[in-house]
Amino acid sequence: MRISPREILETIKMVELEHFDIRTVTMGISLRDCARPSIDALCEAIYEKIVTKAANLVSVANDIEKEFGIPIINKRISVTPIALLADSLEEDNLTKVAQTLDKAAKEVGVNFIGGFSALIEKGFTKGDRRLLNSIPEALASTERVCSSINVASTRAGINMDAVGLMGKVIKETALKTAQNDGIGCAKLVVFCNIPEDNPFMAGALHGVSEAETVINIGVSGPGVVRNAISSIPKKDFGVLAETIKRTAFKITRAGELIGREASRRLGVEFGIVDLSLAPTPAVGDSVAEILETMGIDRCGGPGTTAALALLNDAVKKGGAMASCYVGGLSGAFIPVSEDAGMVRAVEENVLTLQKLEAMTAVCSVGLDMIALPGDTEAATISGIIADEMAIGVINKKTTAVRAIPVPGKKAGDHVEFGGLLGSSPIMNVSQVSCQSFVDRGGRIPAPLQSLIN
Repeated sequence: MRISPREILETIKMVELEHFDIRTVTMGISLRDCARPSIDALCEAIYEKIVTKAANLVSVANDIEKEFGIPIINKRISVTPIALLADSLEEDNLTKVAQTLDKAAKEVGVNFIGGFSALIEKGFTKGDRRLLNSIPEALASTERVCSSINVASTRAGINMDAVGLMGKVIKETALKTAQNDGIGCAKLVVFCNIPEDNPFMAGALHGVSEAETVINIGVSGPGVVRNAISSIPKKDFGVLAETIKRTAFKITRAGELIGREASRRLGVEFGIVDLSLAPTPAVGDSVAEILETMGIDRCGGPGTTAALALLNDAVKKGGAMASCYVGGLSGAFIPVSEDAGMVRAVEENVLTLQKLEAMTAVCSVGLDMIALPGDTEAATISGIIADEMAIGVINKKTTAVRAIPVPGKKAGDHVEFGGLLGSSPIMNVSQVSCQSFVDRGGRIPAPLQSLIN
């Protein structure tokens, strides 16, 4: 992969002036050979494999950061969905496995470890149920473990039994971590069409079709894109799309360079570059501000969904031109608490939950980092999940819900999560009940779009 002097100078500018960074270097590790009937033996095998495979991950990433001058914000690990290892266990509670993952993550020095996960879009196994029932205690007793549950897909439809259960799991997780404003729910995400190679948390897992060990790169540059757009204030949408596309190309090229270098030094396969415009609470690092630079006075106003659709499409086109291995969730994220512009729009009552849901039809993730009143019913959370899953199923896209019912808080209050998780107003939620709908259970059948073979 050859990088020209001009590209090097452009990258230096992006880093120094426009908040460009490598958001994460994530090592995916297969744990399929760690399955054991005894939970103690399973935990021992998991710990030994992770600390062996990822022993040099952080040091290599730090060395590359210094040599190339591009910040690498997070170093992470994703593992085989733990539910797949739990069917033959003699115990039902998997909290000890989560604590083992946490211990291994601390030992190697990564920020997060993902894969306390289950794939249940069509049904449950014993291992799936064991994992789901363990989530509240597991997330309450660990710091770095992240959990993701896939409850729907275009090929399978929506598992409404799972959707109903996840509403209760989210409520219980919030209560178990009430002393920290329900922070456990910030590490739990419910997916439709989950990708197997996503390097971003909380949804990262190492899919069953992945190699033994891989390096996936998550690149982010909202500030770079916003500055590029601000230089063409009166150009038409064709020029606007082309400008975003060219900018995404440059960002992706830099990301692949870092990813392949990390892969070479660690001696593992290079997986994908996930080109996602993932914001942070920092000023100038906001997806909402990109949309506002396009000409929307405030994110959430009329035209917002169209602007986001253009942004998402152009980012993907630019990334696809820059690398043969673009994957993960690539596009634009709209996590409310992690985006200063989104927070401002919610505080001004311009951006509502209903408008956010419409935006998720064209963004990369879904309803992400949504703070809800603490007294929100479990069935209401399940209804929100079901609506979002329907958008993913019908549109053949990945989408997700990461909702946090903050204990003791009501609509209009404010919650501070800290760090990259940011802060957020508590959003207003409709009080209209959907309990009877959720209680029907069963599976919403797959749509006609599933018949593609």
